[in-house]
Amino acid sequence: MKKPNSTSALNDFGRIRLSKNFFMREFLYSDIAAIHGFSNIPDNPDLAIQTGERLCQDLLEPLQEVFGRIAIRSGYRSKEVNGFGSKLQNMGKSGYSCGSNENNFAGHIWDERDKYGFAGASCTIIVPAVYDHFDNVGDWQKLAWWIHDNLPYSSQYYFPKFFAFNLNWHERPKRSIGSYIPPKGALTNPKMANNIGDHKSEWAPLIEFFPRAENFKLA
Repeated sequence: MKKPNSTSALNDFGRIRLSKNFFMREFLYSDIAAIHGFSNIPDNPDLAIQTGERLCQDLLEPLQEVFGRIAIRSGYRSKEVNGFGSKLQNMGKSGYSCGSNENNFAGHIWDERDKYGFAGASCTIIVPAVYDHFDNVGDWQKLAWWIHDNLPYSSQYYFPKFFAFNLNWHERPKRSIGSYIPPKGALTNPKMANNIGDHKSEWAPLIEFFPRAENFKLA
């Protein structure tokens, strides 16, 4: 598929259904692109679709099935958009939180493979119902451990406002969780003993409000 270069082509691209409930258009909005007039469109639409399908079908759909509506805060970023955001972040500008393009390949930049040749896709999401029931400082860990035990994610990274977090699908998953919310830093990664085993004791409080969390099985 060619990069959309007309309103009609972009309209068709946005209507591509990545999973039961998610369409490409939902992931193309960017505050940086809207304010600064950039085009947030993949150079490699086929790879963006491929990785977006895995992100949605393997991670977002199960989350929405168990915990209710998922709010997308940031999805796909073109190299132009991410690079500009990264530059302003490095200059200390507030409101910009983009890592380098290279660090976002197979992350927010869905249509570029990482330096090892692997594909992936990230988005920043909020799970409103979980936040509404569990809004104490450390409560984000309940959802993080449930995802760790039940879904084929690569990385999660949590932020203070509404417990928003970056969620990544990757061909070679890292299985790591980190946070800017106390306790800050790494909750788990492959080098830590807690990366393996069952963590139901950590996420069991979710069951009272989300009974499907207890016996969920990925199709």
